[in-house]
Amino acid sequence: MAGKISAASARAHTRKSKQNTSFKLLSGIFTKTLLVLFVGALAWAYQAIQPPPPKTCGSPDGPPVTASRIKLRDGRHLAYKEHGVPLGAAKYKIVKVHGFDSCRLDAVPLSPELVERLGIYFVSFDRPGYGESDPNPKRTVKSMALDIEELADQLRLGSKFYVIGISMGGQVIWSCLKYIPHRLAGATLVAPAVNYWWSGFPTNLSNQAYQQMLPQDQWVLRVSHYAPWLTYWWNTQKWFPSSSVIANSIDIFSSEDRKLLMKISSTRNHAAQVRQQGEYESLHRDLIVGFGAWEFSPLELDNPFPNNEGSVHVWHGDEDRFVPITLQRYIAEQLPWIRYHELPGAGHLFMVADGMWDNIVKTLLVGEK
Repeated sequence: MAGKISAASARAHTRKSKQNTSFKLLSGIFTKTLLVLFVGALAWAYQAIQPPPPKTCGSPDGPPVTASRIKLRDGRHLAYKEHGVPLGAAKYKIVKVHGFDSCRLDAVPLSPELVERLGIYFVSFDRPGYGESDPNPKRTVKSMALDIEELADQLRLGSKFYVIGISMGGQVIWSCLKYIPHRLAGATLVAPAVNYWWSGFPTNLSNQAYQQMLPQDQWVLRVSHYAPWLTYWWNTQKWFPSSSVIANSIDIFSSEDRKLLMKISSTRNHAAQVRQQGEYESLHRDLIVGFGAWEFSPLELDNPFPNNEGSVHVWHGDEDRFVPITLQRYIAEQLPWIRYHELPGAGHLFMVADGMWDNIVKTLLVGEK
């Protein structure tokens, strides 16, 4: 009869319904599995890019406090070490700012004769996150200059003092010239690091200098500048080469630097203290701040000593493989008030050569070489 369905048709319909139901069930399971895997991957990625908390000195899980320290207005502690003649007898007072992967114990090895003859007092301090100074997750280009000013005030250095910065510490001196020029009697930048994204650099010049770095170091700075939230992961992952500087690779040193490395390693018995609170708030924070977006460009600075009441010096080796000489020359050309000292054949570590620090400091304080 026309209204009846054959048994074969009914069985076929039942099989088709079961197949559809099975397909929908499998499709649903597959979709949910993909969703779970996606969420899991996101969770893993989030965890991977999160740096561990720092092991702050003096905390239950952190290293002990052994250094002299001041307490800053925001509650952080800054560790320091005094050198030279007693403060009360000093004619010249200098604040020394250490470089990347360094600390307050990497002192300026001045000759005792020079120290006594000129009456030099100088204080070195751990920048935030290094050595025994508390980390500063809010560290900025400006905050470093204000830390130095507060250190000088608490130690009673007087209304004016000198500053000397080495490598990444040289970047801090630019900040001092911008934010606390009224407190400076003079300044010296020794092989100062350069931010390739500072405004004022010709694009072709900065690009050429950037390309001189090892490809892995180009990527480290690129990540620090454009994706700072990935800085910890990039410098700790094992898939691609990360910073050759953090890895202490010999490949980045010039021939002259390699000769000086033995001298440094024979006297540097405090290397473990440098990173003891963790690498993120010391090394990685340096990269994020130093090569991030600055609030100003050093190439736009005005002369802080228009009446020649002080001077600003930049020292650089023309064989420096860390900081390209071409950018340093350009800065000196744009800022004619800079007293620029270029050393032929010298690399990034020229300052540890015998007698070099005496020359640098004498030139700053009394104009002698």
